[in-house]
Amino acid sequence: MKVLAVSDKVLAPTSPAFFPPRLVPTMRFSFLSCLLLSSCLCLSCLCQAADLKLDERAAIESEWGYRPFEGGTCEVNPPHFVWRPQTGIVRWELQCATDAKFSDIVYQNDSMDLTVHTPPTSFDPRDYVWRYRGWTKTGESTNWSQPRSFSISADAARMPMPIREELLSRIPAGHPRLFVRPEQVPRLRELASGSMKADFEDLVRRCDQILKDPPPTAEPPLYGPDVKPKSEEWIGIWWGNRTYTSHALNSAATLAFTRLIGGKEEYGQVAKRILMDCAQWDPKGATGYRYNDEAGMPYAYYFSRTYTFVNDLLSEQEKQQCRDVMRVRGEEMYDHLCPRHLWNPYSSHSNRAWHFLGEIGLAFHGEIDQADDWVWFATNVFYNVYPVWSDADGGWHEGTLYWNSYIGRFTWWADIMQAALDINAFDHPYFDRVGYYPMYLLPPGKVGGGFGDLNAKATSAKQIALMSVLAAQSRNPYWQWYVDQHDEKSLASGYAASSGYLGFLRGSRGTVAAKSPADLPSSRLFRGTGQAYLNTTIEDANQDVQVVFKSSPFGTQSHGYEANNSFLLWAFGQRLLIRSGYRDTYGSEHHRDWMWSTRSVNNITVDGKGQLPHAAAARGRVVDFQTTPAIDVVVGEAGAAYRSSQSTGEQRLLDRFTRAILFIKPDMIVVYDRLRAPKPSQYTYWLHAINDFQVHNPQDITIEAGDVRCQVQFLAPDGLQLSQTDQYDPNPRDRVELREWHLTADTADKSKSTEFVTLYRPYREGEETPVQGALQAMEGGYVLTSEVAGGRVVVLLPNDDQTQLSFEGLETQDKIIVQLYNDQGEVLQTTEVAME
Repeated sequence: MKVLAVSDKVLAPTSPAFFPPRLVPTMRFSFLSCLLLSSCLCLSCLCQAADLKLDERAAIESEWGYRPFEGGTCEVNPPHFVWRPQTGIVRWELQCATDAKFSDIVYQNDSMDLTVHTPPTSFDPRDYVWRYRGWTKTGESTNWSQPRSFSISADAARMPMPIREELLSRIPAGHPRLFVRPEQVPRLRELASGSMKADFEDLVRRCDQILKDPPPTAEPPLYGPDVKPKSEEWIGIWWGNRTYTSHALNSAATLAFTRLIGGKEEYGQVAKRILMDCAQWDPKGATGYRYNDEAGMPYAYYFSRTYTFVNDLLSEQEKQQCRDVMRVRGEEMYDHLCPRHLWNPYSSHSNRAWHFLGEIGLAFHGEIDQADDWVWFATNVFYNVYPVWSDADGGWHEGTLYWNSYIGRFTWWADIMQAALDINAFDHPYFDRVGYYPMYLLPPGKVGGGFGDLNAKATSAKQIALMSVLAAQSRNPYWQWYVDQHDEKSLASGYAASSGYLGFLRGSRGTVAAKSPADLPSSRLFRGTGQAYLNTTIEDANQDVQVVFKSSPFGTQSHGYEANNSFLLWAFGQRLLIRSGYRDTYGSEHHRDWMWSTRSVNNITVDGKGQLPHAAAARGRVVDFQTTPAIDVVVGEAGAAYRSSQSTGEQRLLDRFTRAILFIKPDMIVVYDRLRAPKPSQYTYWLHAINDFQVHNPQDITIEAGDVRCQVQFLAPDGLQLSQTDQYDPNPRDRVELREWHLTADTADKSKSTEFVTLYRPYREGEETPVQGALQAMEGGYVLTSEVAGGRVVVLLPNDDQTQLSFEGLETQDKIIVQLYNDQGEVLQTTEVAME
């Protein structure tokens, strides 16, 4: 690989232009003056160099961190470089070499103004080291960073990023620029009168309805001095202004696009009127980005789309009026996002705001001076800091509702980048796997979307509009199969809905041939989000028994706030063990003090306390995951998440909380918990269900949901004290009538360590009640034996890593052993499970 140096007229450090004018030496000085000045300059430079130390503090949980990861293997080629920003640095220099001494530099760039960088050419697959340093506007440099190593695999996805000049040169000089280029309009007109005439007529009907009942365009109201934040009145204005703004400007965009591809001129005139009415709104008022981003963001993208679609109908004065208002709005967004989002990208709303800013930049390229900076920033976010809530595995920390919402709207940007910048977002490996997330979590027909805010009533059908886009873009036949299992009406909902002008644009791409997932494993781990979905089948939720488990490196932050080592249980289309609570409003007392707490999920508290709430520092990790047709296992460790503050190690409540879930298919789930505390503590096991628990004793509990039952046995420890209630602490606001049931099992005495062994056996009403399991406490741990469908299972559960546990010829010391027999006593499968 040849050395590639990229420089944009960078001055060398010794150039006079780097010195303040008053310090540039001249021939008029005497020799002594020159000597004195040189000495001062040297001392000054030495002092400045000594003071200008590179800030290489380690990244904390809320920061994106140095990328590539030290010693990591990049799944994208070239790698994405990210480093800590530093005040006073105006230019960055990066070097990449094959050796730690940097004698063989294969890539360098000394003209970067952002703290992220993706090279414009791919690297050879091999090991590398990289380093960086910063430069001030007066020419002083920091020290070089420490060398960091990484490697690139031969099968890494190739995604070089164009340099700025190349990127901007791809933007059309004329309009439209969003979703479609000027040269593509004639083809769309042909489709509108030909093979897609029916789709076009749907657009026309929609436009005629808008003309019949046009949206109001008076500026929406401010909150008012007496409106209390988060109150019901405040919520009404906050969300009401969002829907009001979206209705007005999306109506305008729909009219403008339909007119562009052959609709009535009247559509364009009404679109223009709405656009110019909205241009009168105060850009920092009720719909300002910083005042109410839920109104400011749709204003940004719908206004930009209308502007580019209807551009030929605008006078120069009208165009300038639009530019003036969008300059203010764009600057406000850019100042908030850049450079903060490049190092601290975990703010939920910012993860859509950045590409809405990109839409403004493209629409006003060459018309607003700062617009090119907005395009460059948005493109750098995509290449270097996206996706935030997952790695390349394809999951989503914040849950299916936010996944659908954010990825649905990201597909807008993907379409826009493809048209305006010739960048295919689906080359990214995340988008090669993203569709497996709903497939495994929400098999067709399922209700309930797993962990994450607002997911209790999520359904597989609500994912279909987005999945149809992902299937078409990625050409994935399994994802198309998932789409085909649902009614076509499902395609009309969500941000990726196949209706309106986006539906028309996407309708010309066609679909991919479907393929059943019968040849795929029924369970899957999304390691980047620390979530595992264990299923008996992913083809039909009504035939599936499913366990959902979380132990996440993202912790409990943002909308993925549920505690680590939590689990959920579905069976045959019914929710059995749930995440509890109802978000009456974000950050309310109920949301904050119940739903963000460990008490609200199927988990364990220690002396009444749980994991750090709503915190990136409350991290978990998946220790082991295995899937086979007969047995699935997942193990998580979450002990470090139990502490009373976010200061590392301060008042730590647990030294260990290892939870192992053993799914002996189709209907036996063993949950084994090992807990160790620094002081004697009481442990409380929490379970949550839609209906009350039928409790006879700790080993005879039944959960009921519809026509499905689940037998629960607390096999260890002895002496558990059980209680249940249908009250939350605190309850949601009065308008919320929902109540769910919460069962607690308290240990009888305080101890430094304990183990819970709990058995769950779901079955349909009318079927024979499953045979209860038997647990023996032995030296070194426990042995669980039980009848299962077609045979018998033996499970060795060690509780002392120094003592050997033996039973029926099986021996273990630090690993769980699951041995499955058929009804003739023959061994069918033996699985060893790591606990740490």
